[in-house]
Amino acid sequence: MKDNTAAIGLRVAARQGPDRRRNGARDGSSEMIGCSPAFEKVVNLANLVARTDSSVLILGETGTGKELVARAIHARSDRSALPLVTVDCAAMQPSLLASELFGHERGSFTGALHQRLGRFEVADGGTLFLDEIGDLPPEAQVALLRVLQEREFERVGGNDAIPVDVRVIVATNRDLMAAVAAGAFRKDLFYRLDVFPIHVPPLRERRADIPLLVEHFLRNQDRRSGCPVRRLDEETLERLRTYSWPGNVRQLQNVIERWAIVSESPEISIDGSWFSGDEGPSMATGSAEAPDGTFNLRARIETMERNLIGQALAAVGGNQSEAAKRLGLSRGSLLERLRKYGRTTFRGACVTSPGTRGRSWSSRWDSLP
Repeated sequence: MKDNTAAIGLRVAARQGPDRRRNGARDGSSEMIGCSPAFEKVVNLANLVARTDSSVLILGETGTGKELVARAIHARSDRSALPLVTVDCAAMQPSLLASELFGHERGSFTGALHQRLGRFEVADGGTLFLDEIGDLPPEAQVALLRVLQEREFERVGGNDAIPVDVRVIVATNRDLMAAVAAGAFRKDLFYRLDVFPIHVPPLRERRADIPLLVEHFLRNQDRRSGCPVRRLDEETLERLRTYSWPGNVRQLQNVIERWAIVSESPEISIDGSWFSGDEGPSMATGSAEAPDGTFNLRARIETMERNLIGQALAAVGGNQSEAAKRLGLSRGSLLERLRKYGRTTFRGACVTSPGTRGRSWSSRWDSLP
């Protein structure tokens, strides 16, 4: 998703209309999808600040789409025809960061055989996006502050001040105020960057966007594979809505991509084993409310029951008797629930009974009484 030349537009889902088409410009291969109030707030703020040259601080958990917000701001600004240059501060070696940002002169250090332009110089006239700004080392914080204040810099090993016209957007998943209090981040740099903060909400706070995101990811997968667009059954959609998504939109995208690769069914069916051993479905009071404001107690209970059965089967290698003991059920009650929820629900578990360990789910299912 790191295409520094692509102009990325925001698309907001219309609240009305049978096809739920999304409004807004589209220009590029990546886009933000949503219709929830929390998402629309981000869109509105991005549209407001895009018309200015102000610095932007994008806050949010990992996987929420902070880079997409930065790309959208650039795409809707007067600088959109010029480069958007992205720097991952966390991935840069501290010893090389100054050279990466500001460039260097030939012979300025061992191995500097040629003059090199830094990211600020490459982004001149456009936008520089500094991701994971909270990981910027102290010496680089000083240099960045000077560029923001003076609008000029010097290459490593150089003496000439080079003027630069760059719009700076930064993002982090860290609490910068806590970092300032701990002495890990400069207070003056924080206030220089904190001109226009935008908080990107986690996916658990924008559950109404999940069906649109799933549709978008499936269409992308089907476009790559050349297969027809797959359908999303209601049970699975409910499971995806109630899950807590600690990895946010990126985790959802990974789950859909995984299913598109391994599924043989034209209808998607994802169980609790697909979620990588983290918190599991969120059944807290605050998340029990459906997007339309209603509560479906039976659906929530069935979702929890399916997930618990799947986890128990996975924990004991698919042994039905052992799983039933862990669940406090008789083996007959467990078999009844397995039939109720269907074969594909527990696709990830190798289900066996005593004396049949190692047989596949398919063979055991076909032999169930």
